[in-house]
Amino acid sequence: MPINQQERLKFEHWIVGFTDGEGCFSVSIIKNHTTKSGWQIFPEFVITQGERSLKALEKIKKFFRCGKIYINRRKDNHQENLYRYCVRSVSDLSEIIIPFFSAHRLQTAKADDFKKFIKIIKLIKQGKHLKENGKIQIARIIEQMNRRTPARFLESPETKR
Repeated sequence: MPINQQERLKFEHWIVGFTDGEGCFSVSIIKNHTTKSGWQIFPEFVITQGERSLKALEKIKKFFRCGKIYINRRKDNHQENLYRYCVRSVSDLSEIIIPFFSAHRLQTAKADDFKKFIKIIKLIKQGKHLKENGKIQIARIIEQMNRRTPARFLESPETKR
């Protein structure tokens, strides 16, 4: 971990670059029968790496002091397990991850996804995700993020009532 201010700044820039290359801000709406509406809003910040680079994810986790590292036993084209550093807690996302990336700007198209991610986290913190209209509003934002695919939630018979 960085010892002095100059090293810390370098490390923070390294995290931003790493996230620009290997990270993702995503939000899913998944079916969950344990929730009142039957749907769950699932935001997460993720960085994925092969097993040989696991130490990089461990450094990032130690820096942020939140999140978990999960193994994805699927092998990529390098024939190694993949690991995912994930932050899923809304409070950790809003109090740690969002302030960090607001202060240290992303340089790629992920900056636009990050802005949309912030909007969704704000809606969740306001409790809008608990109402049908809020879920629809979140789904519309999700459709504009990352791969820009239609939200299955919006096509669900439960949503079209």
